[in-house]
Amino acid sequence: MGLIHIELFTTLDLVGQAPGGPDEDPEGFPFGGWQVPLMDEVGGAQVDAAYEGADALLLGRRTYDIFAAYWPKAGDNPFADLFNRIPKYVASRGKPDLPWAGSVQLGPDLPAAVREVRDRHEHVKVVGSLDLVQTLLREKLFDRLDLWVHPIVLGVGKKVFDTGAVPTNVTLLAPPVAGPRGAVFLRYGLADGIPATGDMSAPGDDARSEG
Repeated sequence: MGLIHIELFTTLDLVGQAPGGPDEDPEGFPFGGWQVPLMDEVGGAQVDAAYEGADALLLGRRTYDIFAAYWPKAGDNPFADLFNRIPKYVASRGKPDLPWAGSVQLGPDLPAAVREVRDRHEHVKVVGSLDLVQTLLREKLFDRLDLWVHPIVLGVGKKVFDTGAVPTNVTLLAPPVAGPRGAVFLRYGLADGIPATGDMSAPGDDARSEG
């Protein structure tokens, strides 16, 4: 069985909508492209390293459309070479046209379809695709969560964790790393159980857990 890696750029208030440009999301979001002024070489190197060994992409419909319009025409670019070569699995409730070579629509039973993809590949990367990400988080259908948290607060926009989020433990897989413009890279892995609780008013009382 392979691993599912979620790769996300977020703000301090965990907004993950349209980080790369104003046209990424047409829903009236006023801060499209918020990540661009905060990019630096440290973050770029982290992103490059995050995609080493990737052998499949798992995408929501909107992210797929953006990628399919851009990467096949991107020319000589390591990411273009990778993304154009590996299979692309697309989550959609409709019957979309999938012109990008190597693209396959996932079946209607999304959790089952994602498990099949994970069984078929070693390193499956989920990019953007917040609606899909929220489903994977609720189903605990991920193995690693990479977050680049940027030093801004937007107050509006789609968030990584929505109101349907479920109690989940994660474990830090590597020390946090901050870039010169303030973005912090956090790498977590899915852990067993649900969050523990404790009582700070009871000295010596250990944290308790239902998991």
